[in-house]
Amino acid sequence: MKQEKRNEAYNRYVEARIPKTKAWPSLFNSFWVGGLICVIGQGIDMLILYLFPYMSQQTAWAWTLVVLIFLASFLTGIGVYDKIGKFAGGGSIVPITGFSNSISSPAIEFKHEGIIYGTCVKMFTIAGPVIVVGVVSSIVVGIIYWIVGLF
Repeated sequence: MKQEKRNEAYNRYVEARIPKTKAWPSLFNSFWVGGLICVIGQGIDMLILYLFPYMSQQTAWAWTLVVLIFLASFLTGIGVYDKIGKFAGGGSIVPITGFSNSISSPAIEFKHEGIIYGTCVKMFTIAGPVIVVGVVSSIVVGIIYWIVGLF
C-alpha cells in the first residue's frame, strides 16, 4: 500500500514537472523549418549546377548532400542546430541534416573521453542502429531482387 502511494505521489510530481507543449504552433514550426531546410538544399543544388554547368545532376546531388552534412555538423558544433531543434522539433530532422546532427552531437559531447573511447565509440550511439537497419534491409532487398531476377 505504501509503495502505491509513493508511485501516485511520484506520478503527480512528474505530471506537474513535464513541460506543456502547444501542438499547433509546434506542428507549424516543424513544417516551415523542415521546408526551409529542403529549400536551402534545393538552392545549393541549383547553385552547384550554375557554377559547374558541366556537372551531371547526380554529381550535383552528391555535392549538395556533402554541403548539407557539413552545414549541419558545423551548426551542431557551434550549438546552433540544438536551438533550431528546440524550436522546430521534428522539422529539424529532415533526413540528411538530422542524421548528421545525430552523429556529430554525441561525438562532440563525449570528446573529453578521448578519441577512441569517446568520439569514435559514442558517435554512433544514436545513428548506429539506423545504419545497421539500412545495411541489413538493403542486403535483404538485394537478395530478393536477385532471386526475382532468376525467374
